[in-house]
Amino acid sequence: MQAVRNLFRGAWSSEERLDGKTVVITGANTGIGKETAIDLAKRGAKVIIACRDMEKAGAAVKEIKESSGSDSVACMKLDLSDTKSIREFAEAINRDEQKLNILINNAGVMVCPYGKTADGFEMQIGVNHMGHFLLTHLLIDLIKRSAPARIITVSSMAHSWGSINLEDINSEKSYDKGRAYSQSKLANVLFTRSLARRLEGTGVTAYVLHPGVVQTDLWRHLNGFQQLVMKVVSPFTKNSVQGAQTSIYCAVEPSLEKESGGYYSDCAPASCCAAAKDDDLAKKLWELSCRMLSITWE
Repeated sequence: MQAVRNLFRGAWSSEERLDGKTVVITGANTGIGKETAIDLAKRGAKVIIACRDMEKAGAAVKEIKESSGSDSVACMKLDLSDTKSIREFAEAINRDEQKLNILINNAGVMVCPYGKTADGFEMQIGVNHMGHFLLTHLLIDLIKRSAPARIITVSSMAHSWGSINLEDINSEKSYDKGRAYSQSKLANVLFTRSLARRLEGTGVTAYVLHPGVVQTDLWRHLNGFQQLVMKVVSPFTKNSVQGAQTSIYCAVEPSLEKESGGYYSDCAPASCCAAAKDDDLAKKLWELSCRMLSITWE
């Protein structure tokens, strides 16, 4: 039992610097996003945290600056449940930033009650997949000009329990919050697989990861039994610092420069489910996402 508890205790160790690099991290006012921001700021990167709640984001910026010793930390408003907000954020980044070397699609919602985004998407597929899909699309030209560059998306092992319902992606015919969450996390893996193929030869690489079972406020939507289960397993879960390590690894590790499209866990390549390797499904999801977002992205 102690061995399991100590399976992934420490921080991933690397002296790699990010001086002169610009990083955008979505949802980094708390949890693993904030810990990732602290680490990358310590390495010399300019870090922009993209958050919906600007009051919480401002407090997080102060904490990130204090913890990292860096003044190159800023926050900008981004609501991934509203394509208007995503477009406004991307427009500001494209206008004001000369480069974007690392984009970390970290924000997410988990097993929430049924709801819809401003554009009518089911909330979990809308925020976790559609929002980051559109954001990446709108920033991709700047990212390409900044090559070598990386795009990192935080998924979950829950992708293994998911399936993509192309006929009812918004769960309008029936809704199960757990299945909808797993669908959105599988979409993250399929998105990265397709993205990596489209970025071949550009100097931009893409990675997707499972951060581990992390103690987070995302647990708040779990039902009573699920909350009880999480209490039982909590001694074996990660805190936010530990949960951030694979995001940091994918953003920083030099040996990954020649890798793209892979799935990672505990700072190492990991196995994803069969559906996550289905190139035909990935292609259909990509095309559906483009249609639903009214964009063209070959």
